Amino acid sequence: MNRFICGVSALLTSALLLVSSCALPRGRVQQNQAAPGGPQAADIPSFAPLVEVQHGDYAEARRGFRTKLLREGPSPQEWQPVSPPAGVSEVEYSSGKLRLKAWVSRPKDNDSKHSGVLFLHGGFAFGLEDWEMSQPFRDAGCVVLTPILRGENGQPGAFTFFYDEVNDVLAAAECLSQQPHVDPNHLFIAGPSAGGTLALLAAMTSKRFRAAASFSATPDQVLFCKQAKHAARDIPIDITNARELQLRSPLAYATSFKCPARVFYGSLEPEWKQTSQLMADLAKKHGLDVEAVQVEGDHGTSVRPAIERAIAFFRDK
Repeated sequence: MNRFICGVSALLTSALLLVSSCALPRGRVQQNQAAPGGPQAADIPSFAPLVEVQHGDYAEARRGFRTKLLREGPSPQEWQPVSPPAGVSEVEYSSGKLRLKAWVSRPKDNDSKHSGVLFLHGGFAFGLEDWEMSQPFRDAGCVVLTPILRGENGQPGAFTFFYDEVNDVLAAAECLSQQPHVDPNHLFIAGPSAGGTLALLAAMTSKRFRAAASFSATPDQVLFCKQAKHAARDIPIDITNARELQLRSPLAYATSFKCPARVFYGSLEPEWKQTSQLMADLAKKHGLDVEAVQVEGDHGTSVRPAIERAIAFFRDK
């Protein structure tokens, strides 16, 4: 089992990520019971969306909101020091007052400009396997930059669970645009799991990106917090505060996408289907180029085929 799956499973134990239908804390459907001898209706999980959909623009909502942390500290995910491999540079980027690190690839062709992909890692810590996951984008000729966000891997800043991290993502996009072999007019954003959620929120905040792709993102943090056993312990905000969770839920601002987007989820991940499909449906009714796409696999195995489809999608943009 690679680090991506192990890291996500560890976060599930901490109730920070829902990753698979077999390990997930379940909601209960309080309806008719099944036939005798069969599964009981009370055991059937419910993943119906819970966050209240908003009618305003996400970027505007962010400008008028300040998150309130109940405690300030680092990301809850364990991490190990890691050094960039050959052909990869570690750079610094500024996010407000914070100086943070990122890895960026060096293209084989140094004589031309390349599309840039801001690839946001899964989980809440960065490791070599996260970098290896973005290899298909590099094989396709893109320059890839993966930022390490506030509070991760011993970096400064407090973990805020999908809020101030959006600022880090946009700061990293600026850093990517300034790389010498990147065409600043051809920037894309993508990521799995937690990185996918941030990719969606960033795509709703800024017009910087030509297109966005997420893989097994969490569109509804109200649903997440209801299902997660230790959410109140591990998430540093008041999880009963609807406004706090709305500002972290892409579904709540589905009509705010500022670029085309594809929302991928695995066929073995029923926990993502309803919220992803509803988000895409709301966006499409608003005239936006957003689709929710099911691919074969689970939280780990669905990522590679989804990335291949994302590459084809990005090429068309």
